[in-house]
Amino acid sequence: MELYDKLKSIKEKFDKIEEQLSKPDIISNQSKYIALGKERRELSEIVAAYKEYDQLIRNLTGNKEIIDANEDKELVEIAENELKELKEKKLGMEEQIKILLIPKDPDDDKNVIFEIRAGTGGDEAGLFAADLYRMYTRYAEVRGWKTEVIDYSDTGIGGIKEVVFSLAGESVYGDLKFESGVHRVQRVPATEGSGRVHTSAASVVVLPEVEDVEVDIDPNDLRIDVYRSGGAGGQNVNKVETAIRITHLPTGLVVQCQDERSQLKNKLKAMKVLKSRLYDKKLQEQTNEIAAQRKSIVRKGDRSDKIRTYNFPQNRVTDHRIGVTLYNLSEIIEGDLNDLVEKLKLADRTERLQASV
Repeated sequence: MELYDKLKSIKEKFDKIEEQLSKPDIISNQSKYIALGKERRELSEIVAAYKEYDQLIRNLTGNKEIIDANEDKELVEIAENELKELKEKKLGMEEQIKILLIPKDPDDDKNVIFEIRAGTGGDEAGLFAADLYRMYTRYAEVRGWKTEVIDYSDTGIGGIKEVVFSLAGESVYGDLKFESGVHRVQRVPATEGSGRVHTSAASVVVLPEVEDVEVDIDPNDLRIDVYRSGGAGGQNVNKVETAIRITHLPTGLVVQCQDERSQLKNKLKAMKVLKSRLYDKKLQEQTNEIAAQRKSIVRKGDRSDKIRTYNFPQNRVTDHRIGVTLYNLSEIIEGDLNDLVEKLKLADRTERLQASV
């Protein structure tokens, strides 16, 4: 009953949190109230599973008592049949609960810096990058997340060379961290007269946004250049040096921002991206060490891996990491990512559960 006892202790913790949330001194302390509310939300799914599991244990005990009493053969037969079903259900629930009990990634609740770049495939790769940008921003809109563009470079024909933007909201990194990698598209380009299917690619990088305390940057390690912004945006955009390029000398990382008219705002945004990239670099080093011991299903350190294929002629999306194929590409490319996101999260939980056994 070790699992049951663990669930029971979580339920007791949940009840204490609910009690605290009703106290006036906690309600008046916004930071404490928000922290407890977040903890309550994180435990609520496990508590719901505990209640169902607890009732299942009670039903099992009740059926065993009926069988042991052995007074009514017909009743005993019914109880035995139910007992078999209950035992199977218990095993299934225990597997689900074990997955729920896996500790969360501490970065899951963080906002993200999202980067999309056109890869191989010429103009078609740029158009595909634009499709991905539209797909993710529509998904963010449905989720109620806030989108803010940091850097944007287009191809001039509706495509994107590169776009960097932030997404802020609840569980953003936890839902999108598995999107990093190379996305491949197979379709007939609008410029293709013979109807031949072309293959193009775009790369996606999802970085957890970090707080100042998490990444220590020595100002002496930075080279900051200012330059005139390019592209459309009014008179001031091209005439005033508001764009910022920051180079982190020890690592060679370069970030730039030209979206805002204010040099200061561009610098703040660029620093935010730099910190996230440095943090991600540190995470990748840790991930590579872990990967040497066990192969991860859905989160590899090597971002060059092809992770997903979007086949337009067949209305098909295939995620190669978990071997899932969905035939609703038209909905997915419009931002309906929920099913795919949940499948990736489940695969990650399952893989981590197997690794912990």
